[in-house]
Amino acid sequence: MSEIEATGDLLLFAGQCDEVASAAPLTDISPEASLVESVRGGDRDAFGKLYHLYSPMVHGILLARVPRSEVDDLVQDIFLVALKRLHTLRDTNAFGGWLAMIARNRAMDFYRQARETEELPEDIAGRSFLDAEAREVLAVIRQLPEAYRETLVMRLVEGMTGPEIAERTGLKAESVRVNLHRGMKILRERLGVTETL
Repeated sequence: MSEIEATGDLLLFAGQCDEVASAAPLTDISPEASLVESVRGGDRDAFGKLYHLYSPMVHGILLARVPRSEVDDLVQDIFLVALKRLHTLRDTNAFGGWLAMIARNRAMDFYRQARETEELPEDIAGRSFLDAEAREVLAVIRQLPEAYRETLVMRLVEGMTGPEIAERTGLKAESVRVNLHRGMKILRERLGVTETL
């Protein structure tokens, strides 16, 4: 085959590729968005995978806002709401941000519907999930601005990395980094912890 024939074949192939590309536009769909589409198609296992990926984020958002004793039940409620409303999600790539919004709204609803409760005495209640020091730190974190609260709880309590927080919440990685840095600085100041080099 001569060089001219090979060039002609390449141009013909490129033209065919252009036709295919124009007929079926390329979409940049994330693996999570593929899972969302599978759930919409009735795949319950795909929903389980979404739960596994996003439950630490939802747990962190709630832990930054509501009493620890209520968090686990609210996580379940939020995922049930998400499953029922999944058909309303326009951009499947925005699932994380959409789910975070549901979690924040549910936390606000929790306080609107707050019912009067009475704490059990310490000797009856037994050992709490969180020891006194952890409760103190969590109380301080809950007093921080919202952006710092959420990212700090997701990082310190849920063990998520900065990139995982960004990916799940839809925030930019730079924003997460800044929020974690500033939040840790304020947290240290409020706890009276000095940084050592």
